[in-house]
Amino acid sequence: MKTKFDELLDFPCDFRFKVMGLATDKLADEIIEVIQEHAPGDYSPEVRPSSKGNYYSVSVSVVVVSKQHIETLYRALSDIEDVRYVL
Repeated sequence: MKTKFDELLDFPCDFRFKVMGLATDKLADEIIEVIQEHAPGDYSPEVRPSSKGNYYSVSVSVVVVSKQHIETLYRALSDIEDVRYVL
């Protein structure tokens, strides 16, 4: 991934991931499970439904330590079956 995170951020820092996916009961839990694998901690996801209720937006702040750490989390979150976008 070609990103400029290392030029724009001072590590370690809080980084907010916004994940959009299908509105399933397990989506937030799956997202936290993946984050725990790469950045263990105590997380409180913020879940918001779309206007029609078909999708959820899940926002989570994570302490990241490097550009590679952010990119690894992006890839891992994108691999979740019900996830459509990771911002």
